[in-house]
Amino acid sequence: ATAAYTDNILEDYVYHGIDTLKDRYGGFCGVKPDDYKKQLKLADEISSYALEMYGRYPAVMETHFGGSQRATVTAASTGIITAMATGVADNGLNAWYQSMLQHKERTGRLGFYGFDPQDQCGSANSYAYRSDEGLPMELRGP
Repeated sequence: ATAAYTDNILEDYVYHGIDTLKDRYGGFCGVKPDDYKKQLKLADEISSYALEMYGRYPAVMETHFGGSQRATVTAASTGIITAMATGVADNGLNAWYQSMLQHKERTGRLGFYGFDPQDQCGSANSYAYRSDEGLPMELRGP
């Protein structure tokens, strides 16, 4: 989803997330990057808010092509707020994928025309060790 096609809806979800962040999580960078419990709670709150707003205002679905951008806008707002909460972009990406998976669980699908595979391709490695760098205890010589 691009800002050109989402009107002010993405901004609304992000501003709501910023207010939540300031009120309950200590503001920007107020959550430790390794405190996954708080990150998951925050991401769940933002994702739930976004999906509830889509349910409350059905005309928004029409603005977003019948809902095909709903998953991306919800995930983007969740990822943005989690990245702002921790100061770490990778944590925001993990929250993005979590939001996608939660959305699929709630609605049964993410969108239209093969939208599902392209947006879930990173969720399998979200919290995984970067295996392309070798084993964690492996010692490499010069």
